[in-house]
Amino acid sequence: MKISIITVSYNSAKTIEETLKSVQNQTYKNIEYIVIDGASKDNTTGIIQKYEEVISYWVSESDKGLYDAINKGIHKATGDFVGIINSDDVFYENDTIEKIAKYLTENPHLAAVTGDIVQHKNNRIIRKYSSEDWTPEKLKIGFMPPHPSIFIKTKLFQQFGYYREDYKIGADYELIIRYFLKNKISYKYSGIITTSMAVGGASSSGLKSYKIITKEIKKAFQQNDIKYNPIKVRFRFLWKILGYINKK
Repeated sequence: MKISIITVSYNSAKTIEETLKSVQNQTYKNIEYIVIDGASKDNTTGIIQKYEEVISYWVSESDKGLYDAINKGIHKATGDFVGIINSDDVFYENDTIEKIAKYLTENPHLAAVTGDIVQHKNNRIIRKYSSEDWTPEKLKIGFMPPHPSIFIKTKLFQQFGYYREDYKIGADYELIIRYFLKNKISYKYSGIITTSMAVGGASSSGLKSYKIITKEIKKAFQQNDIKYNPIKVRFRFLWKILGYINKK
């Protein structure tokens, strides 16, 4: 089984080398690694060039944003499944992709798998974000599985479409709604921690981002003709707090 991994970057010189190393250190060898850089102005491309023996394809050129760059990577992917690792994240363990490939091989009927990630700050893990209790219905109250933990069968992008480029930070949420809720693709929770992720992604950085993602979640439901409760989406942080308290 070939696994395609995509990293998109822009002015990521401070972090991308650790990402590249984490791919280089994977024990699983049938990895197709694709790096899409958005014409960085720092030394990102210089660092990428140091790891060309690990990379199957890379390009540095202007794009229309994050999701345009991800779509470029998917169009180049020839693996059986696609996963994404951000340019400031690392795989949790050196055998992460080996575990994913083994799980997918043992479950050949699956169109996707979900898993877990950990979030770190100053080299210290501060949170585990798990999709163990997640179901597609929970999208209606603002819950989605951690995006970097999802591996999707590559051919599904031709069948159900790519990331929408008219979203600022919520195209991953929309795609998950479209795939898991609207089209009901077969998936399973793997129990595998895939990624160690830096705190402070585009969709989790303050009140302004919260308002944008709330608006885009509502837009995603409307575009996919799925009924939802806008009040529950708006106050999704309350359900997350209550869920955390109940687990404690």
